[in-house]
Amino acid sequence: MPEAVHLASGKVREVYALDDDRLQLVASDRISTFDVILPTPIPDKGRVLTGMSAFWFARTRELVPNHLLELGDDGRTTICRRLEMLPVELVVRGYLSGSGWVDYQASGSVCGHALPSGLLESERLAEPIVTPATKAEEGHDLNITEVEAARLCGANAYAAAREAAIALYIFASDHAESRGIILADTKFEFGTDRDGVVTLADEALTPDSSRFWPADTYAPGGPQPSFDKQYVRDFCLSTGWDRTYPGPDVPVDVVAGTRGRYIDAFERLTEIPFERYLSDPKVVM
Repeated sequence: MPEAVHLASGKVREVYALDDDRLQLVASDRISTFDVILPTPIPDKGRVLTGMSAFWFARTRELVPNHLLELGDDGRTTICRRLEMLPVELVVRGYLSGSGWVDYQASGSVCGHALPSGLLESERLAEPIVTPATKAEEGHDLNITEVEAARLCGANAYAAAREAAIALYIFASDHAESRGIILADTKFEFGTDRDGVVTLADEALTPDSSRFWPADTYAPGGPQPSFDKQYVRDFCLSTGWDRTYPGPDVPVDVVAGTRGRYIDAFERLTEIPFERYLSDPKVVM
């Protein structure tokens, strides 16, 4: 990899500048819940996120351009195009869960989307909805309406990002369904390149950014078992933690259970053994 200058540390990734056009991202094994980085890492988590993102980037280029230029031999490093990032995240929800379920219970709507009455937790929606959220520098991201998101991003950029997000969700949901997995919801981040083209960035369709449920046990009416960070979220809440810094230490069994769920999602969705990815990361491309 070229020599790099450290720019920033995110919840998961270290960000380095290579030159005016390229960034180097290194995915750590840190895990955050409710926007707080926990003190206990999850071994190989960064490699799972990097490999799965590269897998999806390679298969969705015709839907929307993405920032990936090169995947490193360590399985956790990528070289990416620099973008001007949009100030919101776009969450596409095909099922009623998480903060969407909380909002629905309170108001009958989610981020300005009025939904039919009587829906159950984890129920499939008639069609996917886009629920934007702000990117908070500190504290928790906040759900906003699409009108507010368009105002923050600019109407044209938001419309292009929204169209891409829906197309990505439909593509990935169909693929996941063929592998026995429900993609309940997922978060995307976009930026614009030097020509103003909306471009997919950060990560895509990973256990950190998505809710993955096993299709064979799906039953609306409550929470679902998952292949994502919900397992460690549930542990954290069981301790009585108030969702503020510092987060609780994660015990060995929960670390192992989380790692196993992430790797299970990787292998089911990519159809590539994780050990093979470790020896040859470019196999996902």
